[in-house]
Amino acid sequence: MRFLFKKWTKNASADYKPWAGGRKAVDGGACGRNPGRSGRHTCAGRLPLPARRGLCSFHTRDLAINGDRRMQRLQCISPIDDSVYVERPLATHDEIRSALAAASGAQPAWRRTRLAERVAIVRRAIRLFTDRKQQLGEELCWMMGRPIRFASGEILGFAERAAYMADIAESALADIQLPDKPGFTRFIRREPLGGSLVIAPWNYPYFTAVSAVVPSLLAGNTVLLKHSAQTPLCAEQMVETFAEAGLPVGVFQYLHLDHGDVEQLVRAPEIDHVAFTGSVDGGTAVERAAAGRFIPVGLELGGVDPAYVRADADLEQAVASVVDGAFLNSGQSCCGIERAYVHESLFDEFVARATALVRAYRLGRPDDPDTNLGPLVRAEAADFVRGQIDEAIAAGASAHIDTGEFPMDRRGTPYMAPQLLTGVDGGMRVMREASFGPVLGVQKVRDDSEALALINDSCFGLTAAIYSRDQRAAMALADAIETGTVFLNRCDYLDPALAWTGIKNSGRGCTLSGVGYEYVTRPKSFHFKRV
Repeated sequence: MRFLFKKWTKNASADYKPWAGGRKAVDGGACGRNPGRSGRHTCAGRLPLPARRGLCSFHTRDLAINGDRRMQRLQCISPIDDSVYVERPLATHDEIRSALAAASGAQPAWRRTRLAERVAIVRRAIRLFTDRKQQLGEELCWMMGRPIRFASGEILGFAERAAYMADIAESALADIQLPDKPGFTRFIRREPLGGSLVIAPWNYPYFTAVSAVVPSLLAGNTVLLKHSAQTPLCAEQMVETFAEAGLPVGVFQYLHLDHGDVEQLVRAPEIDHVAFTGSVDGGTAVERAAAGRFIPVGLELGGVDPAYVRADADLEQAVASVVDGAFLNSGQSCCGIERAYVHESLFDEFVARATALVRAYRLGRPDDPDTNLGPLVRAEAADFVRGQIDEAIAAGASAHIDTGEFPMDRRGTPYMAPQLLTGVDGGMRVMREASFGPVLGVQKVRDDSEALALINDSCFGLTAAIYSRDQRAAMALADAIETGTVFLNRCDYLDPALAWTGIKNSGRGCTLSGVGYEYVTRPKSFHFKRV
């Protein structure tokens, strides 16, 4: 991490006592990468630690130093073979304070930097990043289990989002001019918020991070990035690439933190904005930590996204799109399709065609180029999805996939066969809770009214997909669906020109598009009278 070590001088509130006592600094929480044998990433001079697994993606362990000094480390357990792929010390309290001081010190000069120069730095970073897509894809494969044949595609998506936000920065951040009023000069200027904290997840670690990081930087904010412990190299790669592109010291930094330090960081007076992507429980914790600070908090908390196949749909196209949207990335997508409603006239044929496509997946090690369905991130995650499926079958659902056709499928491991269920209903967990795994429930519906009622019968609202040849009918449905994005004849895709947002338990706020810039800036009005 690019720290600027200097005294922390910003005054805090009387009751704010960040990181008093606690861990002592043994060595940095932001060491450089030192690939060990077989491509594993370790820190030089440190002993490898045995794996420790749990439902949370944060793996930490105490390590005795000289018998009496202790520190915490994070471990990324690769779902490929349950090995420790990356391990890092967590940032010490002194390093956290130094990072905050560096960000606060760098922000005034960064906000005064011409927008054209900020855009140029981002464009250089994009070029450097895409040049490394093969290496970055291999790291993604090992950290979170995405098949290597797909892994580098996220880097191209990263570039698409960052480039679009750079393209529109000048117009999106321009002063808002008002109609002329004799004797007055009036306009509204968008000013940066100050210091932004971005908390990113492991499932699409570059997509989710870039959507918040790049607009915030372009708007003139400094950024601290806290990435999932499952994907720590993503934070390091992003920060190092932007530094190489010419970003000044202190403007963009990363920190490897535990949950307690994240909550303290949210409360720090140097943090003026938080962008969090993750679970509802995680979003609740962030919101509570920020309570009383009156700062913008963006929350993207996922969904249980529906697809509706109308009677007039192109069935072949709809089946291919829904299946891909449900099983891509092993179902570990915030906006993946988790429940499908199909008109009764197409239902049997839809199920037959979808079953054939699902059976054709090849479940295997993601570092095998022939694999197109990798493991889930952890064995516990796979067991959770299996539990949903078992409950649904016990309640009367029918499973259409013989898991015996997938030799790698084994309970107690992250390798899990895909499954397609019928005979499901809204009372089953598999249709109400986020599965985040390779399972799709398909339910028959009579008409648009029944489909609409089922779609909206959810505490989430991130995206919804309609499949129809009738755009007017689809538009009427889209207006009535309670969600952040409605697709027609596609799903599971973020167009950077459109606002990415959700309602209900899917969160609040917005990233991407020109609207996204409104959430990383504040309006300042200028009302001058000429005398």
